[in-house]
Amino acid sequence: MSYTYTAVVPLSWEDAVEKTRAALAAQGFGILSEIDVRATFAAKLGEDAADALGDYVILGACNPMLASRALAAEPEMGALLPCNVVVRRGTGATATTVQAIDPQTMVQLSGNPAVREVADDAGTRLRAAMAELGGDS
Repeated sequence: MSYTYTAVVPLSWEDAVEKTRAALAAQGFGILSEIDVRATFAAKLGEDAADALGDYVILGACNPMLASRALAAEPEMGALLPCNVVVRRGTGATATTVQAIDPQTMVQLSGNPAVREVADDAGTRLRAAMAELGGDS
């Protein structure tokens, strides 16, 4: 089982990040956190490590309605929130890759039917966001 939904889009890095934010917002997700992995590599490992990675950001996306339902069903699910969405572009690449966690990963860790319902809803929304990006899924 793949644990991500993926879209490869022929957009610049900046446009891909902006469009990803908009696609997630259209599906009710806000961004709770943002980790600039490239900048972290540059600061901690040096510019060579950052250049080898390329542009790479992790967006911590959260749909409050879905998070509330998941936490009510199983408070331990908080360890899996927010949903991570990665926007990355390797050095010299001509396209940008966007990947979101498949919420069914949560279902594999929990037998709770309410968690399955939340994961199904979240998966539908994340797939719609990927489709809005217009890339391969």
